[in-house]
Amino acid sequence: MDVVYLCSPNNPTGAVATREQLTAWVEYARGHGAVIIFDAAYAEFISDPELPRSIYEIEGVKECAIELTSFSKLSGFTGVRLGWAVVPYALRTEDSEDGELNRMWNRRQSTFFNGASNIAQSGGVAAVSDAGKRESRELVAYYMENAWIIRAALRELGLDVTGGDNAPYLWVKTPGGLGSWEFFDQLLEQTQVVVTPGTGFGSAGEGYVRFSAFGHRENIEAAVQSIRDNLKFWLRAKSRELKRSQFLVGCTRHLKLESHRA
Repeated sequence: MDVVYLCSPNNPTGAVATREQLTAWVEYARGHGAVIIFDAAYAEFISDPELPRSIYEIEGVKECAIELTSFSKLSGFTGVRLGWAVVPYALRTEDSEDGELNRMWNRRQSTFFNGASNIAQSGGVAAVSDAGKRESRELVAYYMENAWIIRAALRELGLDVTGGDNAPYLWVKTPGGLGSWEFFDQLLEQTQVVVTPGTGFGSAGEGYVRFSAFGHRENIEAAVQSIRDNLKFWLRAKSRELKRSQFLVGCTRHLKLESHRA
């Protein structure tokens, strides 16, 4: 049995799966007897009405998908650990019967865990109250404004940025072909701002860094101002260095070509 893991909005890239993309995955899972594990922990950060917040918005998905979500990001529960899983009774794979995977999941959870603490559960009840929902929405909006502030500053500097519009994370391509850790070092040295090197999320993250919008506004604004004031000079110097390097490479190739013709 294949298991497909999808996280949307995605951590670390901040990208969000479209309805068409999720439909393609559902069709694959149904056609191959696979199960999709859909991580929707950041779903409440989606503001675009065209983007699905739940995989269960896709037709036929109850037969092939489990959805996971959490209070961690929605209501600031990080570290307290409280969330939930949706395991449809209709979920099945290969030769399983209706309800079999649901019962297996319940057995696994009951065997491995004794349940969330009373403190966490009380917090969850408060979070889904009318007042809790209102405060959670305000918290999400606050962090998304942070994300917009960061994204605007990075794009002003000409950096390639993904995310920050429907997710609290921004995935930024390192300039000038720098490695993730090299750009991390430059940001720390030039601006005193700390990001997460893309390689921390696996080898495919090389050449990227992740910015996070989770923070106090005054800290976000101070970090952005430092980036504007200090990084732009370094980026200009790096751009001139890259152009000079490309020019020298071009000259070398031309000389080799002329030498070969001679």
